[in-house]
Amino acid sequence: MDNVLLARMQFAANMSFHILFPAISIALAWVLLFFRMRWLKTRDAAWLTAYRFWTKVFALTFALGVVSGVAMSFQFGTNWPGFMIAVGDVAGPLLAYEVLTAFFLEAGFLGIMLFGHDRVGERVHLLATFCVAFGTTLSAFWILALNSWLQTPAGYKIEEGQFHVVSWWGVIFNPSFPYRMTHMLLASALTVAFLLAGLSAWQLLRRRANASTGKVLRVGLTLAALLVPLQIVVGDMHGLNTLKYQPQKIAAVEAVWKTERGVPLLLFALPDDKERRNRFEVAIPRLASLILTHDADGEIQGLDAFPDRHPPALPLFFAFRAMVGVGVLMLMAGWSGWWLYWRARWRPERLPRWLLWALSGMTFAGWAATLAGWYVTEIGRQPFIVQDLLRTADVASDVAAPLIGLTLAMYLTLYAALILAYVAVLSHMACKPEQSGEGATTTRSPNPIPRGQPA
Repeated sequence: MDNVLLARMQFAANMSFHILFPAISIALAWVLLFFRMRWLKTRDAAWLTAYRFWTKVFALTFALGVVSGVAMSFQFGTNWPGFMIAVGDVAGPLLAYEVLTAFFLEAGFLGIMLFGHDRVGERVHLLATFCVAFGTTLSAFWILALNSWLQTPAGYKIEEGQFHVVSWWGVIFNPSFPYRMTHMLLASALTVAFLLAGLSAWQLLRRRANASTGKVLRVGLTLAALLVPLQIVVGDMHGLNTLKYQPQKIAAVEAVWKTERGVPLLLFALPDDKERRNRFEVAIPRLASLILTHDADGEIQGLDAFPDRHPPALPLFFAFRAMVGVGVLMLMAGWSGWWLYWRARWRPERLPRWLLWALSGMTFAGWAATLAGWYVTEIGRQPFIVQDLLRTADVASDVAAPLIGLTLAMYLTLYAALILAYVAVLSHMACKPEQSGEGATTTRSPNPIPRGQPA
């Protein structure tokens, strides 16, 4: 492998690890705000218990996100020096705004959320929670503005090989930004929905449920049931936007090699980038054209229309279908789980064990869908780092390939250990009885679920 491919793999590894944690923290902060508001309105100690437990989860998640984000920023200088030289006038301010947002709003007010109980008033604590939630969303705003600009650049001019801003409005609100921002916010909300439901189900299975467990489970399932259909609609709109501005990415996702009308939807295939054809196709006639152009005879440009400037089809084809497949599982789990919980009159001890095991197994389903979608986004821009304007190979460093390979192996080892530790700590926290707020106590579930409990 050459140094460019290894540098891409190293950045992909770092980014894959990093994005897992903002995918949780963005939406979890707003859920914490909801828990706090419910506590203030009802004075039900279960909501305060939920708030305190999930604030700890947020703090752990935020810490890992910050650490991995710092490591990722250094790679701009070590592996991609040409990137900041070329687009520094655009990327620099956006990254700086994100850092200011993350550290001054999120990190600053998180201290009040963690240690301000009984030290500050309820209004101050609620304000701190809002500031953290607003900060996480604002951080995502700046990062997605930059990433969207790399996909659909606007509001710039090029002088002597460097990009300069002529309109910050055009840079930030570039053609794909609204769709990417909405898609990511919903992805974060769904990630959190299944994290809430999964850990709550795990507590019930391990007989470590407390008064807040049923409420948290209901919040998670309600979010999932409501937001999965909305994400499908937004995803369709995002796909149409991508077809307009990045048709080569759509061609690779659907493994369309030649421009044609009435393109079938491939349920399965093995795209062969060398021979430029698909093996073992299982397809539904004309459905791809119908979905993408809303016309069964609509024309879709093939990869032959973009010689030497299109992404590889194989990884995009399977990453997109993995994302969709996990989304379908989320829809089934969200709707069936909510319906069964409603039938049980919102009493978690009446839920069937098979459902609890299913929800536990999907605790991190949002991670799988987010990673698959992120691979589609980033690999789909290749061979460019700024779509159609700046090639990735032109901004890579000349660091020797063996050195990059060594650090890549170190990154992968460290990240694997950190992921295992993170999941283990969450499991430990979920199984450890929590003390509820305002003098209430938390014990094991008074109604443990016996094996073979019927629906």
